[in-house]
Amino acid sequence: MSTTNFINTNDGPVLVVAPHPDDEVLGAGGTIARLAGEGREVHVAIVTRGQQPRFSQEQIATVQAEAAAAHGHLGVTHTHWLDFPAAELAEHPHGALNAGLGTLIRDLAPSLVLAPHPGDIHLDHQLSFLSTLVASRPHQAEYPTTIAAYETLSETNWNAPYLTPPFLPNVFVDISGTLERKLEAFRLFASQVKPAPHERSVESLRALATLRGATVHRPAAEGFVLVRTVV
Repeated sequence: MSTTNFINTNDGPVLVVAPHPDDEVLGAGGTIARLAGEGREVHVAIVTRGQQPRFSQEQIATVQAEAAAAHGHLGVTHTHWLDFPAAELAEHPHGALNAGLGTLIRDLAPSLVLAPHPGDIHLDHQLSFLSTLVASRPHQAEYPTTIAAYETLSETNWNAPYLTPPFLPNVFVDISGTLERKLEAFRLFASQVKPAPHERSVESLRALATLRGATVHRPAAEGFVLVRTVV
């Protein structure tokens, strides 16, 4: 069964919302590669960008170049930088983020949106999820028919059990054929890769894909929580 049917009955564009560059690779890199390989138009919206003086201009340029290389390797159609301040979304007017994602969703008309999980420990992730839902409200003439949340190692796994929403995947995408491409794309984010057993290591990403795959008797998979689907 193709991923386009497994996640979504519509063949329209896909939008992956990433609070920070590399979140999309960590959480959905294998799915992005598989969808792109099946001919699907896949867009990535990176919500934030490092700002001076918290981040140097050299750091900002490095991460942007890494994102371009990683997305090219996965087959991403276009990367959209929304340029909100990284690690400062809580201090930024929330309406501006709603409007930024809303404009992008209206322009792209994606049928499938993948967003960070609301239980992630980072506020940027939580606010990005909320704004994704606001921008995708079904009272519009056109809206995404399927929304799912992905997990991000070092964010989703550090939430507070029983106090914040747990990540309990109910949709699994077989990425047996694209796992290596996902790991290669993550390696292209060289400034973000850590040695094992850090969560942001190649070994940890492979282990998580193996675990999610074993859950549904596949060599490798990515897990998602289905938020809404309209058939």
